[in-house]
Amino acid sequence: MGGDISEVDARCWSDGLAGLHGRFAHRFARSESRESALAYMRGLLAPLERKNGWTVAEEAGHGGPDRIQRLLNRIDWDADGVLDDVREYIVEHLADPGGVLIVDDTGFLKKGVRSAGVQRQYSGTAGRTENCQVGVFLAYSGPLGRTLIDRALYLPKSWMDDRERCRAEGIGDEIEFATKHQLARRMVRRAIDDGIPFRWVTADAGYGNSKGWRTELEQADVFHVVATTRHDTVVTRWAMDHRLHDLVAGLSRQKWKRRSCGDGSHGPRIYDWARVEVRPWHRPDRRHWVLARRSVTDPTKVAYYIAYAPAETTLNELIAVAGARWAIEECFQTAKGQCGLDDYQIRRHQGWYRHITLAMATHAYLAVLRAQQLEKGPDPLERQT
Repeated sequence: MGGDISEVDARCWSDGLAGLHGRFAHRFARSESRESALAYMRGLLAPLERKNGWTVAEEAGHGGPDRIQRLLNRIDWDADGVLDDVREYIVEHLADPGGVLIVDDTGFLKKGVRSAGVQRQYSGTAGRTENCQVGVFLAYSGPLGRTLIDRALYLPKSWMDDRERCRAEGIGDEIEFATKHQLARRMVRRAIDDGIPFRWVTADAGYGNSKGWRTELEQADVFHVVATTRHDTVVTRWAMDHRLHDLVAGLSRQKWKRRSCGDGSHGPRIYDWARVEVRPWHRPDRRHWVLARRSVTDPTKVAYYIAYAPAETTLNELIAVAGARWAIEECFQTAKGQCGLDDYQIRRHQGWYRHITLAMATHAYLAVLRAQQLEKGPDPLERQT
């Protein structure tokens, strides 16, 4: 769903950021902060080995990092308002009625203990427990492209139980503890309330195993294909709590279909897939399925999904939505690799949101640029590089 934006030459096209910046320039009261925001975004796209206050300031021609530090930490501007404007830009250029909202989190490794929300916790980036911050994100993926559209910094309970520590890093007393599930649910609700055009929601098992969230999506008639664990249970014609693993284990060989769920870095992601209808008292025009994905080379490796969709939905459609989840991994990769998403030296809560928002804006710009290039064909400048 959409092309790989990594082919975009960030240096060649960085001047095009001015148009996107103009959409939210009114969020900054002073000309200096408006100029600093554009300079910061250009610095995030520049081919710098490290993208911190000093290197970005040097790229902008500043004598030191003071202006950048003021932009992220002290000047009064509304990062949420900027994100609203960026989302309008994304909807204008990338929205599609069949779009997919994708929930996931990513870690930001840290050395110290003062950055807001930092502690030893699991980082999907590292694949293990590390000293890090964790951000929960919502991505949008459609035929024209994919990018990140919302974000939230996870604040562990150890932080929220220590209000003095919170205040020291700018976490207000009005902010209450929220689990990653709760942060994700808020972002999906916000996308619905804001009228973002989409048809599906997907997430990995860390979020999809929440029966409460799945019920909430179903009550809002939001179609979804979300991963869950083999020990999750569903209601079938035979049992109120039928384990997914047991439900799928007895399927005949004919029930499994070999399909690709999209292209990965090493070519098509090919698995064997099967689905089993569950919940016999559904609406006449809706269905519930357990979807199973089995490794071709090791049949003992099976992943499970819960799906809620229109009755006429095909197996191939469910597979495509399940495969769309990898789009957010590609967003993280390109946003970190090209837009400095994880390359910051900020401790305060507000500073994290400001940096992440401007990094997301640059990623959205690249996603839109890539969509435009695909629409019109190879650019002469690109052919010359």
